[in-house]
Amino acid sequence: FFFLMIRRPPRSTQSRSSAASDVYKRQVLLGCVLSLDNGLGQKPPMGWNSWNKFACEINETLIQQTANRLVETGLAALGYVYVNLDDCWQLSRDINGYIVEDNNTFPSGIKALSDYVHSKGLKFGLYSDAGFLTCQKRPGGLMYERQDAQKYAEWEVDYLKYDNCYAFGIPVKWRYERMRNALNETGRPIFFSMCEWGFKDPAHWAREYGNSWRTTGDINDTWASFLDILDRQVEISHLGGPGGWNDPDMLEVGNGGMTTSEYEAHFALWALLKSPLLIGCDLTTMTEDTKRILMNEEIIELNQDDLGKSGVRLWQRQGEHGLYEVWVGELSGNELGVIMFNRGEETTQITVSYEELKWNGQHANVRDLYARQDLGLVAGELRFDVPSHSVKVLRVSQSHKQKSARSQ
Repeated sequence: FFFLMIRRPPRSTQSRSSAASDVYKRQVLLGCVLSLDNGLGQKPPMGWNSWNKFACEINETLIQQTANRLVETGLAALGYVYVNLDDCWQLSRDINGYIVEDNNTFPSGIKALSDYVHSKGLKFGLYSDAGFLTCQKRPGGLMYERQDAQKYAEWEVDYLKYDNCYAFGIPVKWRYERMRNALNETGRPIFFSMCEWGFKDPAHWAREYGNSWRTTGDINDTWASFLDILDRQVEISHLGGPGGWNDPDMLEVGNGGMTTSEYEAHFALWALLKSPLLIGCDLTTMTEDTKRILMNEEIIELNQDDLGKSGVRLWQRQGEHGLYEVWVGELSGNELGVIMFNRGEETTQITVSYEELKWNGQHANVRDLYARQDLGLVAGELRFDVPSHSVKVLRVSQSHKQKSARSQ
């Protein structure tokens, strides 16, 4: 495959935009099409990202402390293994176009920090942008994809979040394709997280380009933001799967803007949706409730289930005190994950029949995952009182009688 290489892009942003457009036109005529080829993302990634809590206020000490805490708390043992730096780690480019880290905040260098994270048995991630600048106006990756990918491989990066700022109208698929191809060329498996914000409906096409794709703009630590992003998953949730996942953005659990029950809903629904589970809080100051939510291994199992089928919203209804709904996800072993979600302002009784769930039979073993309690054999339907802004998270499995009949 032929790619026009530009070693020294024009210095001005305006002239670089024009040069990029010229390259785009030539490559379209050549019909260069490749696919992502890294074997990653068979399950949604789990880890930590710096942005939601710290934004640009990051440094190597913070990242080292975070890596330590992932191990010390037991989070890493549950699968939270990625330590991802978001924007503001980079400062400039050298004379050959290679990215240069900010030595004031990362005095030992990115390679040393990557080695430190790896020494803890964890994986290391970085951020860049498919535009000329990052969202915080640091050097972007557009037109420098090969240099950047080579440097990421040299630093032994395991995960790249690739944002979408300052692209000046250059077609999005072409920009993400360039970095995908550059990553492929390095031979190093690097999880490619596309942060396109859902503007061009990436759930319908991005599997050829990345291991995950943002489906919306940024989350913020509010109930309204959580609901808005959740609603935007309804029409596309079924499109994620092994190798390529919908990404409704990182977790806000523990950052203080929502109640404990709202954080429980946020975490459980992201898990059932098979979203990447990337913690966004300060791991050195987590409350016991934060740890209890993030370390609920039974809800994590919904996310990491071998079947890899994303949950879907079964229905939403208007009640006396507000909206309520049921989400369901198929699990391996002919089991189901079921979430009853009350958006309303008062406790509401929510009922869903086995017929609605397409459950094979009139009896099922039911377990409450937040209560960590077996509810026994339940006939015909699931019926629970769900408090305001809360969820009831259930795992539904065959009764012993059903299992015996199927085994004969």
